[in-house]
Amino acid sequence: MGNSYAGQLKSARFEEALHNSIEASLRCSSVVPRPIFSQLYLDPDQHPFSSADVKPKVEDLDKDLVHRYTQNGSLDFSNNLTVNEMEDDDDDEEMSDSSSPPIPYSQKPAPEGSCTTDGFCQAGKDLRLVSLCMEQIDIPAGFLLVGAKSPNLPEHILVCAVDKRFLPDDHGKNALLGFSGNCIGCGERGFRYFTEFSNHINLKLTTQPKKQKHLKYYLVRTSQGVLSKGPLICWKECRSRQSSTTCHSMKPNSSASAVTPENGTTNGYKAGFTQTDAANGNSSHAGKTTAPSFTPARPGSYSLSPRPGYASVDQATMFISGPPKKRHRGWYPGSPVPQPGLVVPVPTIRPLSRIEPLLSAPVPQTPLTGILQPRPIPAGETVIVPENLLSNSGVRPVILIGYGTLPYFYGNVGDIVVSPLLVNCYKIPQLENKDLEQLGLTGSQLLSVENMILLTIQYLVRLGPDQIPLREEFEQIMLKAMQEFTLRERALQVGASCASVSPGQLPWLARLIASVSQDLVHVMVTQNSLAEGISETLRILSEMRHYQRLPDYVVAICASKIRGNEFCVVVLGQHQSRALAESMLTTSEFLKEISYELITGKVSFLASHFKTTSLGDDLDRLLEKMQQRRGDSVVTPFNGELSERVSLHEAAAMVPTQNLDLDTETFQIYQPQLTVARKLLSQVCAIADSGSQSLDLGHFSKVDFIIIVPRSEVLVQQTLQRVRQSGVLVDLGLEETATAHQRAEKYVVRLDSEIQSKFEVFMRRVKQNPYTLFVLVHDHAHVELTSVISGSLAHGEPSHGLADRVINCREVLEAFNLLVLQVSSFPYTLQTQQSRISTSNEVHWIQLDATEDAGCQEKLYFGLNEYSKSLQWGVTSPLLRCDETFEKMVSALLERYPRLHSMVVRCYLLIQQYSQALMALTTVAPLRDHSTPETLSIVDDLISSPGRSTSGQGHMLVLRVPSVQLAMLAKERLQEVRDKLGLQYRFEIILGNPASELSVAAHFVARLKTWRGNELDEWTPRTYQDLEGLPCIVILTGKDPLGETFPRSLKYCDLRLIDSSYLTRTALEQELGLACCYVSKEVLRGSPAALDLSGKEPERPQVSEDPDPEELLPDLERPQSNSSAFTGTSGSVMENGVSSSSTADRAPRRPLSPGSQSPASSAGPGEASDAPRPECDSLGPAAPSPASSAPALPPAVILSRAAYRLLGAAAASPLSSALLPHADVAWVSALRPRPKGDASGEELSRYYRRWTAARQHHADHGHRPEAARTGHPRRLLLTGPPQAGKTGSYLQFLRILFRMLIRLLEVDVFDEAEINADHSDSSPSGQAEGEPWPDLESFSKMPFDVSVHDPKYSRMSLVYTEKLAGIKQEGAKECKSEEPRRRETVSMMLTKYAAYNTFHHCEQCHQYMEFAAASQMSDSTLHAFTFSSSMLGEEVQLYFIIPKSKEGHFVFSKQGRHLESMRLPLVSDKNLNAVKSPIFTPSSGRHEHGLLNLFHAMEGISHLHLLVVKEYEMPLYRKYWPNHIMLVLPGMFNNAGVGAARFLIKELSYHNLELERNRLEELGVKRQCVWPFIVVMDDSCVLWNIHSVQEQTSQSVEAGMSSKNVSLKSVLQHIESTPKIVHYAILGIQKWSSKLTPQSLKAPFSRCHVHDFILLNIDLTQNVQYDFNRYFCEDVDFNLRTNSSGLLICRFNNFSLMKKHIQVGGQRDFIIKPKVSVPESSAPIQPLQYVCAPDSEHTLLAAPAQFLLEKFLQHAAHKLFPKAIRSFESPVLAIDCYLNIGWEVAMCYVSSRPHSSNVNCEGVFFSGLLLYLCDSFVGAELLKKFKFLKGATLCVICQDRSSLRQTIVRLELEDEWQFRLRDEFQTANSSEDKPLYFLTGRHV
Repeated sequence: MGNSYAGQLKSARFEEALHNSIEASLRCSSVVPRPIFSQLYLDPDQHPFSSADVKPKVEDLDKDLVHRYTQNGSLDFSNNLTVNEMEDDDDDEEMSDSSSPPIPYSQKPAPEGSCTTDGFCQAGKDLRLVSLCMEQIDIPAGFLLVGAKSPNLPEHILVCAVDKRFLPDDHGKNALLGFSGNCIGCGERGFRYFTEFSNHINLKLTTQPKKQKHLKYYLVRTSQGVLSKGPLICWKECRSRQSSTTCHSMKPNSSASAVTPENGTTNGYKAGFTQTDAANGNSSHAGKTTAPSFTPARPGSYSLSPRPGYASVDQATMFISGPPKKRHRGWYPGSPVPQPGLVVPVPTIRPLSRIEPLLSAPVPQTPLTGILQPRPIPAGETVIVPENLLSNSGVRPVILIGYGTLPYFYGNVGDIVVSPLLVNCYKIPQLENKDLEQLGLTGSQLLSVENMILLTIQYLVRLGPDQIPLREEFEQIMLKAMQEFTLRERALQVGASCASVSPGQLPWLARLIASVSQDLVHVMVTQNSLAEGISETLRILSEMRHYQRLPDYVVAICASKIRGNEFCVVVLGQHQSRALAESMLTTSEFLKEISYELITGKVSFLASHFKTTSLGDDLDRLLEKMQQRRGDSVVTPFNGELSERVSLHEAAAMVPTQNLDLDTETFQIYQPQLTVARKLLSQVCAIADSGSQSLDLGHFSKVDFIIIVPRSEVLVQQTLQRVRQSGVLVDLGLEETATAHQRAEKYVVRLDSEIQSKFEVFMRRVKQNPYTLFVLVHDHAHVELTSVISGSLAHGEPSHGLADRVINCREVLEAFNLLVLQVSSFPYTLQTQQSRISTSNEVHWIQLDATEDAGCQEKLYFGLNEYSKSLQWGVTSPLLRCDETFEKMVSALLERYPRLHSMVVRCYLLIQQYSQALMALTTVAPLRDHSTPETLSIVDDLISSPGRSTSGQGHMLVLRVPSVQLAMLAKERLQEVRDKLGLQYRFEIILGNPASELSVAAHFVARLKTWRGNELDEWTPRTYQDLEGLPCIVILTGKDPLGETFPRSLKYCDLRLIDSSYLTRTALEQELGLACCYVSKEVLRGSPAALDLSGKEPERPQVSEDPDPEELLPDLERPQSNSSAFTGTSGSVMENGVSSSSTADRAPRRPLSPGSQSPASSAGPGEASDAPRPECDSLGPAAPSPASSAPALPPAVILSRAAYRLLGAAAASPLSSALLPHADVAWVSALRPRPKGDASGEELSRYYRRWTAARQHHADHGHRPEAARTGHPRRLLLTGPPQAGKTGSYLQFLRILFRMLIRLLEVDVFDEAEINADHSDSSPSGQAEGEPWPDLESFSKMPFDVSVHDPKYSRMSLVYTEKLAGIKQEGAKECKSEEPRRRETVSMMLTKYAAYNTFHHCEQCHQYMEFAAASQMSDSTLHAFTFSSSMLGEEVQLYFIIPKSKEGHFVFSKQGRHLESMRLPLVSDKNLNAVKSPIFTPSSGRHEHGLLNLFHAMEGISHLHLLVVKEYEMPLYRKYWPNHIMLVLPGMFNNAGVGAARFLIKELSYHNLELERNRLEELGVKRQCVWPFIVVMDDSCVLWNIHSVQEQTSQSVEAGMSSKNVSLKSVLQHIESTPKIVHYAILGIQKWSSKLTPQSLKAPFSRCHVHDFILLNIDLTQNVQYDFNRYFCEDVDFNLRTNSSGLLICRFNNFSLMKKHIQVGGQRDFIIKPKVSVPESSAPIQPLQYVCAPDSEHTLLAAPAQFLLEKFLQHAAHKLFPKAIRSFESPVLAIDCYLNIGWEVAMCYVSSRPHSSNVNCEGVFFSGLLLYLCDSFVGAELLKKFKFLKGATLCVICQDRSSLRQTIVRLELEDEWQFRLRDEFQTANSSEDKPLYFLTGRHV
């Protein structure tokens, strides 16, 4: 319970021991506690004298520890403690542990019902730091938050509040005995005993609870307010620990002293140590982040050597926490979770190495079977690193952790590096069975340690002298070995023993394998510990002389009988050790290291080495001599040999003669970009359609965007250029054409310190414009994707966490009108287990197969794979090469300068190489032999190409120098050499620094302007593409290349500085990505001879001026040459969708290619595309020079040997594809399949999402894997190869997204002129123009126009009138086409008065459309309503589904709530906020697309709207329209046509009218006062208009007709106000057409047919019924019958109706198929097969008889009524019916009813007679009134055969008509489907 004050009187110690003993005896239930004296005096760690007086022997310590641990009976440390925590535990054990067993501690059982979960208190509240780090915790005054450690949760810290009086001060003193603490979980206070408290917080200890042992850390808040682990609680006096450790230490090495305390104990516990855990850590150690306030991570804190400035910080940090007394130890045996402290913090490389590879695998918590678990070993095992090891041997050994326990390192630890590179390969993770099966393994088959050792040695032997071990390579070897063993095990059907190696065989087998390595791999076997082997290796190394040959690798094996085999690898090879050490640094770290070496002058020896040339001359003196020799003259700038000189003035005045007229402003989208843009659009539509309610496209009418790019000035300018050239700002309506150029800068933002304010402005726009869809494009999204929290831990990187703060902030995630589009060429870091992007939301670039698409693609993409494949071309100078001579020079230099980073050495050498090559080619010829041939040929090409043309164009060379300081040095040195040699007018040297703009000398800018032609005076190059044709060296610097596009004149890419520090896939591939481009097909097809890149390009003939535009699709990036201006467009002009806003009329317009546009992306016909600019990521103007207009080759890339080995593998796939994808992610498991080299984007995404996880500093780290499966719904990822054209693609996507939103706001309406109009226009107008309503008297005198004018009936039979007789047949023939035509439509903008379908959502009609969440579908009630129908001759039962909110429209019985009637208003009602007529809309097959939302059309006023649906469709309509009243037709009408629906609506309404009259009569209302009208309208009525004829004015376009959109409400209210309205039977309005003229409005009202939208007077039309059998023309039939009954039909001509063209549902034909399925081969069924002879073997069809009959009649006029064809003066007589019998036939409608009004038929000879289901009114007398032509035909149709015979007899037809037996037919139905029968005959 207490605290031991070391160095005080023994009485304090006695008191404490007594206290402990008493407490233990009280609490201990089983075993007798240890006697107090044995506690006090038998403790071996307590020395009665000062520990500084004597140095204990290491062996004694070993024995003691072995003794202690074996006594404990435990062969394991507490499983997962990190180094520093472990050391602390040992300190506590010193006091209590002795050689006797520890006190077994029995915990009191937890109270009944309390929580016992680790990490939670007994009240069930979470205490883990990781859960509470963001919480605000209130603690009483005087209390501190501290962290407790539970043995069951080693990776978590539990948060407690403890009274600080019971805690020690900084010197480990003054803590009161006892304890006082509170639980911060449940808030319980006042725990007075730590034992009681430890029970409450569920520590579950096996030893006695002691606050010294289990309260570990102070907890502190960071500047961000995150609660995190602070310094250790200093429970013992620091001084005594210090003195006890001093005895083990040696004199500190000078190189290490800066980062070690005075006593030289450089061990794992220091400032940077835990900081790396925090920054680079891993999910399983999330709780262990260290507070930045205690571990300052300074910029530049990773050094290869000491910096006095930081010593004090490091020491201070150490003393806060108390320097640990033990030496650095590796990881703990049997600990399956790797420890963060694996690495010796070797100051000369960095304070500690990267340890994430260890932390990457979530390894199981239980030791696996099959692996030998080594036992714990003596902690005294140590290795003393010899003094001056690096200085003497020139090698800094790297110790690769293997299997077992690494010893402590003492002394000069700065000269060694401990690397965890392969450690995870030896920790076999536990995988699920399905993963094991995929890998071809069985769960039991795991490798023994012996096998692992042998595999490791084999791997090292196999590595070449210039290769370094690669983790990924070795993992694949391990996997293959395990697969082999699995196969063998399966074959032999025995256990794993068949493959095992006994420990005794191991040493000689190991030596045997190593013996073939030519002494490059040594095996050292020891018996006691690994320390012996390592010590021996280091001793030999320190005593070696430089001329002696060292092995590259020493494998140290400890074959201990007690612990089994352990091993590690000591890397001694000069190249290997340096490469391994450097590869442990992140890019940021090694750039800081280089910067530090340059600042502190460590490079001075190297610099002085390069002061002389390879010939031994002083370089500066030699250059001075050259300058003096040439005097004022310089080399001629162009069009001349290098030997020609001109004066400075002449050189400055020289102007190139050729104006190349580079057309830089035009812009074009190419086919792949268009395809990808459409893929993006369809994905956005998929999100909207997904039903997740996350995106409602119908809500938006505008598109706005912002593009976020990394910190690169050139990239910003490049993106701005693309935005300006594309005209997208004008096309989206965001900016005016005049201002778009200046305002573009608002839309492209870079991730720098100013982004926060700019982004806030953008988010304000997002919030203020809810009807605008914003797209946030995050370009190059893989760059700097670190989390905000890790950014706040200050890596010294200014951009840390910025992207995370912007892209993942809550406002962005929650904004419903914001889409995030992340764009990347290397998306691997976005595709982890924690990815925020759903796999379905990834859009990958289309894979263009070179063979397939070569025909249609003029240019082909040349990317990373093509570079690798080009090595097999067999040309003398391949595109991808390694400069071996340069590599040899580098190796020699690296041996001389072991303390410098290799990139510094490489850079100095490269500068020398280029300098000497320039000198060799101009003045000092002997230097040629001292330049590598590669450098020489590049420089030769660079400086001689401008001399070969009058234009002075040349090539670009890109030198990639990642370090800014080195790049500046290179520019300075090369510029100095160039200027002194007089080449300053020949070529330019440009520093490509992301942080600054391009700086180009004035005379070169002038030259560029001349080439571009009449450029503005103030123009300067802002992007690399602007440098097209300029001979120059671009020294590209910065941590990553950021996607800048280079011009086509780029010829060489020098990547010789990209070395073994680049060991992730992204880092390597993005460097090579600089050179990717589009090339002409000849490059890929041409003979290798033509592709020889060595030396200069030969003169080649120019290509033809204009390639045939039909044959080529302009290339995506680089058109063939400057001279071939492309005139082709991609696909069709409309597909391009590029408006001519940016450059009008620059190129000849291409005709539209038909059939290629999709409605979503087609632009209007006016938006022709502009020629020939590729809008791609590497859009570039012209080829280098007109002389070399042959196929431009991709740039040649010169790599370092290390990069060449990874990228240039001639195998199926480069090695780079197997590397870790990105430094911010970690492999989940060492056992995993290798990704396929040619894997598609989708396959790679699946692979990385399965096998990689985000590291702790990654922005996605906190994202839960469950959430990652779905991802954020509004986030998309566009991936494509580098320089493929992604920018153009997403700009095009924005454009077509806008077009689509506009399309959603538009509607296609029918636009057809009235038919048969000229026959009726002379009818006398009954009324003057401008009258609002018809006058009943004058209107009733107007004749009825029986001709049908609705254009939808243009293919129907004409209705005979007297006028029709005079029309010539030709006239009719002209207006008819033979083929079925496509009806004309036009696009109209929807207005606020439109009717909508389900896809429309807005705030106003939200309630109207959807039921509230609280009320569900059950809120609707189902009511049966029964009435008898005389027509059907039976009772009809309909069902009403009535939502609660609509019940007010109905009357229910008082008892039983039975539906009695639907309320009707009175004729006299005047309510401006309602319409009187109930609206009925029959609908079928259009539950989504039917325009059933009338809220806006009715202006939100009260109305009664009933959907009339078939029984089987009711559930669908109910789901989509839960707030609508449904009228459900009986099941017998499921297959019926629209006639049945209209019939039942009318019958029901009449029945309801009678019920309402009876109800209201009781209330004193007269029967005739009840409103008798209903509205019947189609579900495709979308807009209503009012038209008025105006006086003609000069302004009006047409003779004074104005149209205005009005609401359905105003139309209905106007018609309902008609005077004496009850005297009209039907009222309607005309169909809209763009061809409506003032003439057509002359008569404000017409007495003619009305369709689609009618007010029906059900009282007047009581005796006129719709034919319920009908599928077609039921309204024409009904209108004719109504008119013949003498009733008035009125059409209001000043209103018009627009009908939407809906392509689904409605009056769709049945799919007619045979009743019994027949073989597939049968041909489609023709209409003439719809009927057959009765009782024949004809194929019977599954379709209603009436439908078959009507379809048959439409096509059978030639057979049935041959005399009537085009003989309009002799129509077919139809009695009581109108049926369509084909457009070539006229039909005379006659009613058989008495007193009916019919057309005058006197003198007409009919060509046929049609009798359809005739009733008793049709008699023989009636028929005898009509005359027929000789040979006229008859068709009698009846329900069955018997009624057919009866009809013929009753009508005495056999008197005048001749029948034959074979003239009887039936519809092709089976008898149960009740076929219809008809008989044909001829008039005699």
